[in-house]
Amino acid sequence: MKGHLEHRWTSCLRRYRFFFACGVVLLCGQLYLAYNFLALENESRLARNAIDENEVSADKGLPNGNRQLKLPPDKFDNSNRVINHNRSTRIKLDYKSLEFEPICDITGREAVSAISRAQSQRCKEWLVNVTCLSQLNLLYPAELKSSCPHSLGFDTTPKSLGCYKDDKIARLLPNYYSIFKNNNSPKHCAHMCLQSGFPYAGVEYGVECFCGKEEPPETSQIQDSECNKKCPGDPLQTCGGYLTINIFSTGIKKFKPQEARNNSFSATEKPPVRIAYLLTVNGRASRQVRRLINILYDPSHLFYIHVDSRQDYMYREMLEIEGSCEKGNIIVAKGENRHASIWGGASLLMTFLDAARQMLLRSKDWDFLVNLSESDYPIKTNAKLVEFLTWNRGMNFVKSHGREVQRFLSKQGLDKTFVECEARMWRVGDRSLPLGIQIDGGSDWVGLSRDFVAYVAAPEPDELVAGLLRVFRHTLLPAESFFHTVLRNSRFCDTYVDNNLHVTNWKRKLGCKCQYKAVVDWCGCSPNDFKLEDFGRIRGTRERNLFYARKFEPVIDQRIIDRIDAWLYPERINASEALNKGIDAYWQSLYHHKDTSPLADDSLLSVATSLARLVYRRLGEPSANDGHLLEASVHFKANRFSGILVRAASERLAMESSTLMQADIPEQLEAFVHPRRNLSTSSSWQDKIISLVVNTDYDQKEQTFRNYLGAVGPLSAPVLAYELDASVALPLNVTVLWVDPFDRLADAIHLQIEESGLLGHVKPQLTEPLVIGLWHVYIVADSKVIARTSFPVAPLTHWKNKPITRNKARELNSGPTGGAAAYSHVTRQSIEKWRKALELDLQLDEVKIELEERWGWQLERWLDSMVQDNYEIVRICDAGEERRSRIRGPRRPRTLQRCVDTDWSSLSPDPKSDVKSICRG
Repeated sequence: MKGHLEHRWTSCLRRYRFFFACGVVLLCGQLYLAYNFLALENESRLARNAIDENEVSADKGLPNGNRQLKLPPDKFDNSNRVINHNRSTRIKLDYKSLEFEPICDITGREAVSAISRAQSQRCKEWLVNVTCLSQLNLLYPAELKSSCPHSLGFDTTPKSLGCYKDDKIARLLPNYYSIFKNNNSPKHCAHMCLQSGFPYAGVEYGVECFCGKEEPPETSQIQDSECNKKCPGDPLQTCGGYLTINIFSTGIKKFKPQEARNNSFSATEKPPVRIAYLLTVNGRASRQVRRLINILYDPSHLFYIHVDSRQDYMYREMLEIEGSCEKGNIIVAKGENRHASIWGGASLLMTFLDAARQMLLRSKDWDFLVNLSESDYPIKTNAKLVEFLTWNRGMNFVKSHGREVQRFLSKQGLDKTFVECEARMWRVGDRSLPLGIQIDGGSDWVGLSRDFVAYVAAPEPDELVAGLLRVFRHTLLPAESFFHTVLRNSRFCDTYVDNNLHVTNWKRKLGCKCQYKAVVDWCGCSPNDFKLEDFGRIRGTRERNLFYARKFEPVIDQRIIDRIDAWLYPERINASEALNKGIDAYWQSLYHHKDTSPLADDSLLSVATSLARLVYRRLGEPSANDGHLLEASVHFKANRFSGILVRAASERLAMESSTLMQADIPEQLEAFVHPRRNLSTSSSWQDKIISLVVNTDYDQKEQTFRNYLGAVGPLSAPVLAYELDASVALPLNVTVLWVDPFDRLADAIHLQIEESGLLGHVKPQLTEPLVIGLWHVYIVADSKVIARTSFPVAPLTHWKNKPITRNKARELNSGPTGGAAAYSHVTRQSIEKWRKALELDLQLDEVKIELEERWGWQLERWLDSMVQDNYEIVRICDAGEERRSRIRGPRRPRTLQRCVDTDWSSLSPDPKSDVKSICRG
């Protein structure tokens, strides 16, 4: 049988040998084609990897601040990924919500979202008009022309250098690579490479575009016929071939920034330069601004201060500084020269340019413009800065992003159109930047020469600047790219120094928390504050051309500022210490009665007003109406939160003219108030929990609360912040239970604390308005309560900074309308589970709690009772005129100390923030 089968197989093989041979040939052909296909894919992958490795290796030499740029939530960290800007999903705008007729049909997802979210019809119309102009390609110039003498770019077509043999590992143009499947052509590729600052562009295998900094070697040039693949964007031209590349010149030279001079090359001594400081300030840290001016001040310098038009308190403070300086070189922007700006807003650039025009008009003597904020501080002496800038007269100091340009454009949002209205930057769609120029950007902190400032701020700018102003009018963070781009493409291109004179404290993991989403349709990053432990880093800049650092906030750490002052000007510190007042203290206003903008938090105003009443009542004033709130401030001592200062005036004195009464009752008082903290822990956790605090306005970047008064109202969003000792065994599983004043479980949050989470925060899901009264927070581990804290939710006596109406009080101070049903996300099983652990009779039934309606003086007494239980009035001083006041009555027989004589009052001396003494005469 075996022999018979072998015979049949041999006979079959002879009979069909021709078909077997054909099958073998076909199989070999298939294997050959597969090999070539895989080799091509592998080549493309290796090329991408080689480019990625180049980017990574370049990244390693960059400072931390350049390694990660702003990244929107809808983009991934992949510079070579092709992003589909033309989404197939079409969304229709609800035209019924508009009170006007749009000039075009808007279907873009981002534009429809922005228009739908906008509140006012004026803003909606502005968004619609900008979107339509963008869709019609009428919003931006299509092309701009460079005037840099050696980098003019190409006119109509890039200059061809020929066809070259490429290598799949060692690319001829290795600096950037992209694929354009539908529109690749020599012109399209060259425009992209020119925009990125590359002198050479190359097209290969039809769809590939390469950019390079170095000219390809002549030894690699081959016959033009070897580059024979048609271009998808222009079939009349060829785009290389398999490992063959058509290379073109983009018409620009390889960019190399100027090196700053560190000594004088001139035989003759030049007069020292004069600096014009543009201070753009916001917020309430006026004493830090005074301290900044104090240390920077020189009679030859100009100080132009711009305060956001919505910041009343800071504006009054800066006007006082201007009025106290007899030299006239401190000027505050007024009237139409004041602008309202937001983080990342296009108005920031307009504010800068308008201020620059005013500074050019005010003085003809300054040589450099340096912009600073209230968060900046010098790290070298004035003399060293002036000396350095004198050596570099005419140069322009800006800091570039230091990364691949196309990746920068995407992460910075420069490929998007933004519209600023309603104090927000709305993202409305994609855009194309003008062709023909190089795009650059980086930091918005600059040091610019007078000639360049006059060029960009000219009332009638040239075509380049005018075109870029059209672009940056609708750009996120415009000042971070405008000056860099103008420098690279104007006659000032050879004055570019890649240094913004600053060192910035970037901590990306903490600073990139999308903290600006409330005002910008983007995820932005912000630098962290320097602290004392960072002083070594600042001291390490001694030999570098860095003269300022940011950011600094005394409410976060004043010790680092004190240390820098002692390092730079030891004689000043010694003189201040001799006065022995205000050295280690810091004050910052929280509220002032003269402010109309911005509105104060109503919870803060209600509680602070209650404290003002309680202060006068403590001194024997029986009337609940006595004690008109003037100002509330936060006080820090030895770099730690010390307490709240409440300054008040007696309303009775305004009505009575009794000389005896005026002699006995101070016209104004200031009280030192300390919030009471209620924290208890189990015996086994007594030393393991460093802090456990519930408050609002939690700053994730600095990991601290910004609500210093600790006022929590019915519309507040409380957060629990915790800090554990390093001895705690991790990971740790705990449950955070939130219980309202009626013993109802409002939320239960399960939390796993990892090794890197000894310091963290938890935000509950609570229903507004919150129930008024004392809330409790329990921390449970292994079914046992290990810690408990409480916090009061106070009723509001003010709404939008005015006395609350009866209807609004009923609405806000009566708790959630659903009663216990407001906590429907908490299950009955969960309540049963935690009743035993808490040893508390948690409410199980959905019972609506009826609160007594309180209004007028009853509402104030209700609030006063709660404030009295949770705040302690520690000290009181006389904030009135310079006289001694004796308080009648058995409770206060002694004489009050004058506030100016204390070391804690907001009226006490603060020599480090004194500006009056430096610019007299």
